[in-house]
Amino acid sequence: MGAGVDVVGIGNALVDVIARVDDDFLTTHGLVKSSMALVEADRAETLYGAMGPAVEVSGGSAANTMAGLASLGSRAAFIGRVGDDQLGEVFAHDIRAAGVAFDDVAPGTGRSGAPTGRSLIVVTPDAQRTMSTLLGAASELGPDDVDEALVAGARLTYLEGYLFDREAAGEAFVKAADAAHGAGRLVALTLSDSFCVERFHKPFQRLVADTVDILFANEDELRLLYAADDADEALAVAGGFCALVVMTRGAAGSTVAADGRLHHVPAVPVDRVVDTTGAGDLYAAGFLHGLVLGLDPATCAQLGAMAASEVISHVGARPETSLADLVAPRLA
Repeated sequence: MGAGVDVVGIGNALVDVIARVDDDFLTTHGLVKSSMALVEADRAETLYGAMGPAVEVSGGSAANTMAGLASLGSRAAFIGRVGDDQLGEVFAHDIRAAGVAFDDVAPGTGRSGAPTGRSLIVVTPDAQRTMSTLLGAASELGPDDVDEALVAGARLTYLEGYLFDREAAGEAFVKAADAAHGAGRLVALTLSDSFCVERFHKPFQRLVADTVDILFANEDELRLLYAADDADEALAVAGGFCALVVMTRGAAGSTVAADGRLHHVPAVPVDRVVDTTGAGDLYAAGFLHGLVLGLDPATCAQLGAMAASEVISHVGARPETSLADLVAPRLA
């Protein structure tokens, strides 16, 4: 795997299966709009059969962020597990083609041989995405998969909250965080989804308090994390623990807490919102790219907003145009 990268991401290696549906589809299949739910193989098969025509693209939250960073010009690597199957080959090809260093763990190492994980994403006419995720091989990631030398050599290690469904994955993050901090590097965490915060409320609180230097969350996730009625109140609490707290507010933009100050940055308007899948992932890519360049928090947030605006203008969670070209005028 590549050495001396800027950012290494650790997360679920997934292939997104994306289809457009109407709101009745959600009701019929008992789906909660804009949520992410973990499903078993039989449930995934039922939903896939009902979705109709779909597009398959490599995904996974941290993997999307790494692809965005590579598109921006940062050096990125990804740690995650895929199965010994066609979707695993698709994921590995796509992330490498995006310019991200990736060495998937070879099959036959005593693991279960689970299939590559996939996220079944239905997009309603309002561009909201609802995800049903079969983790498969992704959930088998553990501490043995963490390349400590890679992490220690990276400027920053980025972990997705979705990873915390299994104890071994949490152990992998602890190992990575120890390696990063032991080398004087930074650790970032994205809370990923309200579903994740509800499931891992206390572990997330401990991580933020003891381990995380940079926290990414939206308003709902941050409120849930600290059982606060007001997002700004939750932001203040998180700011007491982390050097940087980045709270996204959808169309209202984002707020960054840094050095005792708040930076409010508007969203970048787009002609038409097509699919919000990956908006938070690409926002994080833009923000982290700014940090790699040594930019101030407000400028980092502006780069994040620009990257997010690109991904919501088309179907799929990875950029379709060069993000480096997109942000070049802002960096000139």
